[in-house]
Amino acid sequence: MIAKFPSITLLAALATVATAQTTPKATTTTPHHTTTAAKTATTPPNIPKVVGIPKPLFTLKYIDTKIGTGAPAAERKYYTVHYTGWLTNGTKFDSSFDHPGGEPISFPYGARRVIIGWDTGFQGMHVGGKRRLFVPYQLAYGEAGRPPVIPAKADLIFDVELVAMSDTPPQPKTPPAPAVQPKPADTPSQPTTTAPSKPATDTPPAQPTTPPAQPTSPPAQPTTPPASSNNPPHPETL
Repeated sequence: MIAKFPSITLLAALATVATAQTTPKATTTTPHHTTTAAKTATTPPNIPKVVGIPKPLFTLKYIDTKIGTGAPAAERKYYTVHYTGWLTNGTKFDSSFDHPGGEPISFPYGARRVIIGWDTGFQGMHVGGKRRLFVPYQLAYGEAGRPPVIPAKADLIFDVELVAMSDTPPQPKTPPAPAVQPKPADTPSQPTTTAPSKPATDTPPAQPTTPPAQPTSPPAQPTTPPASSNNPPHPETL
């Protein structure tokens, strides 16, 4: 009987092992400040320690819709860009394709000539690439917006295309020459009539061809002086 059945002590030992294998282990929760302290431990010793979790203030997001094959975008270059801008409700507020001639615009990248979202939103692109930018209002027109087109605190969506990049501003395009040049025969002929002649009275009188003849000798002087009396006559007395 003892050989065929296990003892009560052996069964108790097996039950204890099975219970230990099926009972879940207790989990230990690490306090949040402990993890933060571990992170701040990597801060250089000369920087004062702070406790907390870094929080994002605002973020620029994008989707590359076409990868360009040209030169990579670089700082302080002049970008030539096509774009279309929308409000988040779907209202289109501006587009380079709607400008006269449908010409792209140009601006110096990183020089604060455009909104901050544009001054940083082309990083990582290549010439020929296209991108959709999701610009928070803090990187666009701020809390005031740009009424009446851009409302206050308006997040914006842009489709942009990096058309070209250069070290100098692009030169304005010269107007194209007319397809057909006018022929000389097409120009109106000038009148061939001459100006009317002035009346004869307007012409100065003719000058004599030769000066008048001068006398050949001076006038003759009298040969003898007139007779004179030494005693001129006196008036008669009464």
